[in-house]
Amino acid sequence: MEPQSYFVGWGTLALINAGLAQGKNRSGLNWFLLSLLLGPFATFGLVAFCDTLPPSQGDGLP
Repeated sequence: MEPQSYFVGWGTLALINAGLAQGKNRSGLNWFLLSLLLGPFATFGLVAFCDTLPPSQGDGLP
């Protein structure tokens, strides 16, 4: 397996984590950057320990 494929997989995992974080009303950018550093450990932390936050009052939704 080529080393480039590891970078593609790691980046894809970071994008998936950003989407998961946004689904839990958390910062997708912060989790994307954290996932670039920690990879699957960030995924585990996001899924196992982060509950969904209530929507913020300033989001413009009723």
